[in-house]
Parts: sequence; structure tokens; C-alpha cells
Amino acid sequence: MLGSTHGTLTTTSRPARVVACGRHPGPVVHGRTTSTDDLDVSGRPLRSDVPDLDRLFRPRTVAVIGASETEGRPNTGITRRLIAWAGRVGARIHPVHPTRTTVFGLPCHSSVHDIPGPVDVAVLLVGDPTPVVEELARCEVAFAVVFASGFAETGADGATAQARLAAALQGTGTRLLGPNTNLNAFEPLRDDLHGPAIALITQSGHQGRPVFALQELGIRLSHWAPTGNEADLECADFISYFATRPEVGAIAAYVEGLKDGRAFLLAADRAARHRVPVVAVKVGRTEVGARTAASHTGKLTGADDVVDAAMRQFGVIRVNGLDELQDTAALLARARPPRADGVAVYSISGGTGAHFADLATAAGLHLPVLPAGKQAELHQWIPDYLSTANPVDNGGHPVGDWRGLKIIDALLADPSVGVLVCPITGPFPPLSDKLARDLVDAAEKTDKLVCVIWGSPVGTEDAYRTTLLGSSRVATFRTFANCITAVRAYFDHHRFTAGYRSPFDDAPRAFSPSARKAQALLRPGEQLSEHAAKQLLRAYGIRVPREQLVTSAAAAVRSAAQVGYPVVMKASGPRLAHKSELGLVKIGLTSASQVRDAYRELTDIARYEQLPLDGILVCQLVGHGVEMAVGITHDDLFGPTVTVGLGGVLVEVLNDTAVRVPPFDEDHARAMLGELRGRALLEGVRGAPPSDVDALVETVLRVQRMALELGGGISELDLNPLVVLERGQGAVALDALAFCR
Repeated sequence: MLGSTHGTLTTTSRPARVVACGRHPGPVVHGRTTSTDDLDVSGRPLRSDVPDLDRLFRPRTVAVIGASETEGRPNTGITRRLIAWAGRVGARIHPVHPTRTTVFGLPCHSSVHDIPGPVDVAVLLVGDPTPVVEELARCEVAFAVVFASGFAETGADGATAQARLAAALQGTGTRLLGPNTNLNAFEPLRDDLHGPAIALITQSGHQGRPVFALQELGIRLSHWAPTGNEADLECADFISYFATRPEVGAIAAYVEGLKDGRAFLLAADRAARHRVPVVAVKVGRTEVGARTAASHTGKLTGADDVVDAAMRQFGVIRVNGLDELQDTAALLARARPPRADGVAVYSISGGTGAHFADLATAAGLHLPVLPAGKQAELHQWIPDYLSTANPVDNGGHPVGDWRGLKIIDALLADPSVGVLVCPITGPFPPLSDKLARDLVDAAEKTDKLVCVIWGSPVGTEDAYRTTLLGSSRVATFRTFANCITAVRAYFDHHRFTAGYRSPFDDAPRAFSPSARKAQALLRPGEQLSEHAAKQLLRAYGIRVPREQLVTSAAAAVRSAAQVGYPVVMKASGPRLAHKSELGLVKIGLTSASQVRDAYRELTDIARYEQLPLDGILVCQLVGHGVEMAVGITHDDLFGPTVTVGLGGVLVEVLNDTAVRVPPFDEDHARAMLGELRGRALLEGVRGAPPSDVDALVETVLRVQRMALELGGGISELDLNPLVVLERGQGAVALDALAFCR
């Protein structure tokens, strides 16, 4: 088998995710009060609640509510399947029906109360599950699985019915899977496969079929969690549970909507701590996709750029298609950590190698030029007129004899090579049969990753079906694109987890002195004036220009002298968002007369536009620098988020931004800058000096602290432009816009 790093890891203590419960005086985790040490300064949890799902996946007793044996009825087919499944896993089935004495020869109980002993799982095959769920809670059934649809996925009335269903279990020990789920949790999983497995989570059951089918290719599946509408148990619960299961090598998820953004991040954090890869398809990239997903699951899909950034931030590997999901999860589940970051491409055709190399390099994979000594070694078996630099072209004939294995072993022995990829665009027996066997034999002797792309559209060839798929040490793909996606994810995952430090460990738990000053400045439901917004920034140590707020022309002249010429004058009021477009900004004033004239002109424009002012700002003129924008927005799923990007008047046109969900550290703040297309401006271009990136990073971190401490009171904050001066001279917020919640 391809090795796994997961089985020998020491797990950390089991943290808890807070679930709000109206029956308790404080934060509650399924009935127990949570310490404030588990909460950050915003009152949100810092630890994931890990439910004990052993009894759900390995139940000893299963009650089937609404069991039937009447042919032609849907419940009959489901009952029959559950009985067959229970026989395979050693569980005992208890049919429950008020008018039957037996079902398929099994004693039938009129109520779950009549079942002797504890019930691990109750499967509800009834149209109205709420009364039954209440009964299950009274009987202390561990898990209820609700198939019925017609809940949040149908609209407002269905959402209300789903809320009643969830409320029936609140504060009890019974957990709910569904509603609007299916039989996937009771699919027969093969027990003759070995090695690290994939744990599968799907909100839409049918979308998990490609991953489930991997078992036919020899890849083990350990669990399948069909979460449905997630009235109670959600995707995050299963990620947290799977992250420490010794048999799980990777978690594959099909996600339509996230129920709780913080819970999802805490679960991803738990997986990252334990170095378990999470690969996810998350729909909702487009407006149409988001609308369809909402109607299916009844949950928010979230602003996609925020979802995407949050997943990257916590190491979740987001892929687009179900084929990418299965291929990437399969590779990550079973491959050992890389020993080098180089990819060697080996083929029988120079064209094939060049094609793959182009695509791989464009995707960011590193294809090192092999050293001269290694190339000379390869030319012992490969004609001199063929390239051995990487890609390596053998010309075809060497694969048919003893030279083929020598070439592969030599490539794998090179210390710069961590992954060997052999694209075979089509079968050419008997040479392709021999090549496949040599690749498998070489893979069995190395701890490096060997990937093969079998491009035949038929897929029935013995070299593919038996030789390649029969090996657990070779990762086999059908397309160049899927191989590149999986290999890139492989390097990204191990690079991410090798240096991972959870941001939740250092998240602030107590308010800073700045918060007390800032809270007094907030005005619920209002937009603050620029002057008031800058006072918020000052409270958090964010630099703003020297400035004074005045209400007369004479005071403006006095202030200009104190601030120092040249000055900038701006109207300041609670309804001003785009002052320059209205002519409410005057720049570079150098005399008292210009200041008096500017004051009169600014106040006249404000009166004409019927804009209330709290005064006119007389501001220091700050020197040239790179104009950036830093801000806070509120996401429906993740709460306050921090954005940084190129600023000034083109901020909306360029749309060059990066986003993070607090908490994050300095490394993440610097990584945000690295994601910007215009990052070179900060480094200095066309003779411009390098900018004070350290000051910009410090500003981003201070804004993040504001987001954590004031996120409940601020819906939006913009520092634009934030002028980043030369290195060592700092960064200054020339303007600020704040909306209070």
C-alpha cells in the first residue's frame, strides 16, 4: 500500500464547538456549559465539538420506524435493504409499525418504547417525523435518521417545519441526521480492501456515487455520511469525527451549503492539526449554482470568494468536479509525504512529454532539469539524440526490454525527484503492458509517488484493469488535468500541514483597551462620518493624517496653519460615501485665501446636495505612495472578514483583492499581499522605491483586531486609500468609511 502518516500521530485533547441552546444560561455543547476559555473575544467558539458517531456508523441495534413488507411500497424496499445491511455488519434490526406483528419474519414492535435495551439508530420512514423524533428523544435513542423531504429545501414553510424538528431534539442526547437524506449511510462497504481509506460526506447522495465506486478500483471507503438538510448533524461534525479515525487517510466532501461557517473552519482546523487532507467540491460559484444549491439544501451557500479564501486558509483542497474529487482524494489518502518537490515526466513520446510538461508547469508544478550526471546515466539506455533533461523521452523501444525498469529506477533515485509521472496516451501492446508492469515493480520498491495516466478511452485493457489498478502503490489517472490537479494538491497539502499552526490557539480571548474607546464611537444603524471613522482607527493605533474638524472658514485657516501647508480639505458627514465624485475634496491648498474659498465651496455643495455635515476636515497632505485598501465586511456564514487590495478610485474596477476570515496571523496577512496581481507595486516598479510592507501588514492585523472586537457593531469598514509610503515610513489611512450594525 501507499503509506500513510496518520496512523501514528498523537491526537490533541478533544476541544468542543459551542452550540447555542436557549434552555441554558450560557454557551452549551449538547447539554454541558462551555468555559469562556473556549470562546474568542467575539464570543465564538475556538474548539470544535466532536460528536461520538461510533454508534451511528457501527450500530448494534437499529429501529426501522414505519417498516413494511407490502410489495410495491417504497418503505418495503428500504426495509429489505436495511435488513440485508444489518446482516452484513452484525446489527440487530427492530421493525416498528403500529398494526403489524412481524415484518419479513422479524418481530415487529408497535412503538420504539417496546424495544428491549438501548437503540443506537432509528431510521424514520414516516411522512411527519417530528412527533416520532420527540418520542425517540424520550427513549434516549442515540441517532435518528430522517428520510422525509419537504423541509428547508422547499422554502419558508419548510424551513419553519425543519426548525420545529431540530427544536424537538435540543437539549436532549439524541442526534439527527437529515432530514431529506437517504440510504447512503447504510450502503455496503467492502471489507476486503486495506490501507488508508476515504471517508465520504455528501449533502446530495447521488453526488457521492463516483467516490463510492472507487472501491471497484481497489480504493477503500470507510464511511459515507449523507447529511441532507443538516437540521442537526452537519458536514463539520463529520469532518471533526473523521479527522482522528485511524483508518481515514483523506476526507472527500460534496458540499452545497454550509450551515455554520465557524464550525466548518474549526473542523478543517482539526483536520489540519492531524494532517488529514480534506478535499471538497463546493457548489455556488455562480449565482445560478448558488440559487440551485439553496433550493436543494435550504442553507446559505456563502459569498464564493469568501468561501474559497476560507477553505485555502485552513487547508481544504477545493476541486471543481466529481472526477477531480475522487482522483485527488484517492491519491492523498494513500500517498506518503513527498521527499522532494520535483516532478519527473517520463514518456515514450517527446510530444506527450512536452504536452504534459506545459500543463504541469502552468499549474505551478516544479519540473527540475536533471543534472548532467543523471542525464548521462539515462543515456546508457536511451539514444543520445533524445532528451533526458526532463521530460525524459525514451523513444519507445527501451520499454520493451530490461532497459525500461533501469530508466524508471534511475529517475526515482534522483534526489530532486519527488513524483514520477508517466503519461501513456494510448495502449500499444505488448510494449505498454511491459511499461505498466515496470512502473508497478518500481513503485513497490520506492517511497516516492509514481503516477500513471492511462489515456485510452476504452479502459478495458489488461495493463490498465489488472496491472495498474491492481497496484496500491501506483496512482492511476485517465486525464492529464486530473493528474496535475491531484499532484499539485499533494504538494500543497503536505507543505501546508508541515508548517501549520492553528490560528485559534492565539486568538484573543479578552477585549483590548482599544475596544472600550471604540465602542463609545459606534452609532447603531448609522454610517459614521469620516472624522468619526478615523477616530475608530486612532483608537486601534492605525495611522491617519494630522487633521482638524472645523465649522467656520476662520477656523479652517487657523487649522491649516497648525496642520502645515499644503493641506487637503474635505467635507465630513454621516451620509458621504463618494466625496470626490461630488466635488467635496480639495487637494494641495497652499494659502489662507485658498482655504477660505475651499471652505465656502465645500459647504455650498453640501447645502445644494442636501447633505448634512458635521464639519470640514483640514488635513495634512501625505506624500506619494502605493494606494491600497483594507476593510472589514460581514459575511452571512463566516461573520466579519478582512479584505486587502489595490485601492484608490480604481478599487472597484481592478477588483484585485484578497480576503481572510479572522483569526489569522502575520504569515496569513503577508500571504494576502502575495495573492494580489498588483503586488509588484509594493516592491517598487519603474524606479519607485520599495514600500513599507511591514507597516501595511501591521495595519491589516490591527484591522483584524477591530473585526474580532467590533464585528458585532460594524457591518462595513473601508480604509481607502491607505497610502503605503517608502520602506520605514509607515502607512497612512487618508480616508475611512464605517457603517454600524
